[in-house]
Amino acid sequence: MTSASSKVCLVTGAARGIGLATARLFLENGWRVALIDNNRETLGAAEKTIPADTGLCIDCDVSDPDQVQRAIDKTAAHFGRLDGLVNNAGIADFGPIAQTGFDIWQAIMATNLSGPFLTVQAAVPVMLRSGDGAIVNIASISGHRASTLRVAYGTSKAGVIHLTKQQAAEYGNQGVRVNCVCPGPVDTEMAKKVHDAVIRQSYHDSIPLNRYGEEREIAEAIYFLISDKASYINGQVLSVDGGFETTGIGLPDLRAKQGNT
Repeated sequence: MTSASSKVCLVTGAARGIGLATARLFLENGWRVALIDNNRETLGAAEKTIPADTGLCIDCDVSDPDQVQRAIDKTAAHFGRLDGLVNNAGIADFGPIAQTGFDIWQAIMATNLSGPFLTVQAAVPVMLRSGDGAIVNIASISGHRASTLRVAYGTSKAGVIHLTKQQAAEYGNQGVRVNCVCPGPVDTEMAKKVHDAVIRQSYHDSIPLNRYGEEREIAEAIYFLISDKASYINGQVLSVDGGFETTGIGLPDLRAKQGNT
């Protein structure tokens, strides 16, 4: 197997949050990493925190086929190979179905669903030059569970889950594994800004571990699935959510009863 010190991973949506935490974890483990994002300001700030010899930052909108191809080509030209791909880039807009404009629907689908389609399509030929590769698509617990105000976001992430299985079935025959990680509530900067105390308490009441996840915890799951330790794992969907997907109702009552015993 190729040593981690010579391997290359490309991470989309890598300028902050889960994407940046993932890029840093790969760098810590000896990988070379291409970080791509369409927010130039945030990407520039991230670039200052990563080593110039093993990191490469590329401005790219994953919903644009031409930009995606250029980013893949630039990564291959710079590092000489591509072994891993993490499709983390995503956008969200929360609101009632009746107030979700078609422009919002299209924008979310273009980034969240078309993005992983385009990047995988462009990346696999480069991976196969070295013989194999591994891909992780980032969906969401919202792809498993319907909720109000998330018609476009939740539907896009459900699409990512099925897209992963399609890609795994086809590209697995060529030696490229494709898996999916579905984060639950995570303490990203964005979540801290939009989740008030009431929302956070509601999540805590529904999560057996009774807390939000950390960016690093999601990154660890992603790294495992890309690594050779997951060499026989393909087409799987891993929820990293503190048990949120497994539970329905009743946790607050259960905790109350436990507290009284």
